[in-house]
Amino acid sequence: MDTSKYENLVPKVFLFVDRRCFPDWEIGRSLIDFHDLTFILEGQADYYINGEKFTLKAGDMLYAPPGSIREAQTCKESPMHSYAFNFFWEGPDNPIRLPFETVTRNWRTKEILEDIREFSHVWMGKQPLYRMKSRAIFQLIVYRLLSIAHHHQTPILDPRVHKVMAYIMDHYAEDVTIADLAQGVGLNPVYLGKLFKQNTGLTCKEFMNKVRVNNAEMILSAGGFNVSEVAEHCGYHDVAYFSNVFKNIKGYPPSSALK
Repeated sequence: MDTSKYENLVPKVFLFVDRRCFPDWEIGRSLIDFHDLTFILEGQADYYINGEKFTLKAGDMLYAPPGSIREAQTCKESPMHSYAFNFFWEGPDNPIRLPFETVTRNWRTKEILEDIREFSHVWMGKQPLYRMKSRAIFQLIVYRLLSIAHHHQTPILDPRVHKVMAYIMDHYAEDVTIADLAQGVGLNPVYLGKLFKQNTGLTCKEFMNKVRVNNAEMILSAGGFNVSEVAEHCGYHDVAYFSNVFKNIKGYPPSSALK
């Protein structure tokens, strides 16, 4: 899953409902112009999205993007209790849909459930700045759901590789070798190299350069330092080499990032 298109999305919830249905509850058939994200806590309901019937039970999540024709009715014998979010993306008209099926089974995690309950308290309490806080909580919920979807498509990192990546990000400005990294996780350097490549698609050196260049770009764009100073700060002792690596990764020379 390409997650880059979701990085700058900011959701704006305009309706949140702690929906505890009566036996005769229903939503009439209509075309929606918003995203509907509904989490089923208890009971059962039938939703019809674009004419297709979906029976939702506790632990299920419904996602209907804008442009969907939606209708619903609860099960009389077991009325639904759900949390429903209707939202748009902030900014200009944005057609991006979330990468979820209409119904996702077993969405419920302890973290997501706690976030939803906190959102509910903030939204209903309407204390000062509640919209800002509720927006932040809902964005965290969407982040958690996207992370789960991404991990379902991408194998989870080997914990030793994760540890090496964290070490590189903490020590990117230092002269770190593959031998140093391997010793830190108790592996042979050659084996670590293969394991790292299998998990990330990059060699340890390529990942190190990526981290260094990303940090260099941030420092350059903030201003106050020249290219030579930034190169040294990010672990490069040869400015020409730094410039070549930067351009290979970013597609433009470091001088272009200077503020």
